[in-house]
Amino acid sequence: MKLKMRLYYKLFLIIILFINGLIIAAGMFPAINLIFSTNSARAKQDALKTLWLRWFSAIVKLEITKDGVQPEKGALLVSNHISWLDIIVIGQFLPAYFVAKSDISRWPIIGYLARQGGTIFIRRGDKQHIRTTAEKMVWLLKQKNNIIAFPEGTTTNGKEVLNFHSSLFQPALLTKSPIQPIALKYQGPALEHAPFIGDDDFVSHLIKMLSLDKIEVRLCFLPLINDSGKNRTQVSLETRNMIMKKISEDLSADDFIQQQLKTSQG
Repeated sequence: MKLKMRLYYKLFLIIILFINGLIIAAGMFPAINLIFSTNSARAKQDALKTLWLRWFSAIVKLEITKDGVQPEKGALLVSNHISWLDIIVIGQFLPAYFVAKSDISRWPIIGYLARQGGTIFIRRGDKQHIRTTAEKMVWLLKQKNNIIAFPEGTTTNGKEVLNFHSSLFQPALLTKSPIQPIALKYQGPALEHAPFIGDDDFVSHLIKMLSLDKIEVRLCFLPLINDSGKNRTQVSLETRNMIMKKISEDLSADDFIQQQLKTSQG
């Protein structure tokens, strides 16, 4: 009974959060654009987006261990992709525009909030749309905005890193923007439950996440890529290899800890 009450309370908070999100996106953002200059408006909107994500993080009980140095403004950050939670994990630490698959734009409420928040949607296989997306990314990077992309193009169970779509790296190379890999690793019970894959739908997965006592995740900002004299394919491979190496190290450490626990219990 106590567990159900806690879940209902979290669901109530999520509903309030989404209502606040709609008020911010539909009311406050347009007002800010009218009242303030472009740069000032962007800074205020970024602050609101970051605050909203931190509220979301608190409700779902994200416990984040953060390593590494965050980038300066105007960087392309590239991460492995496990869940919609990844956006909350990374986005609450720095203002950025996310690159996401176009399917998300059609999600109820979440799709609207993502559109109003400046998310860059990409339709895989549509060459014209991919070019348009690249142009948007170039413009944003030139304006010293951070962009966060998931070049796998889909989510995984977190124990592997799929091949990267190298086209997402081209805007950073054209603008000579820093490229920083990010390695995400969910831990504890979240290691099994956090992946958003297969036939999962957002609402049922959200309820599953709210049912957990906490969601442990390790967020690692890895060293910047040296892209001098390299093309997008080379940079893409190097970035993926760095993330894979970090994840494999963490998995090996987790396996060692689990083995030690079994030994001590035996």
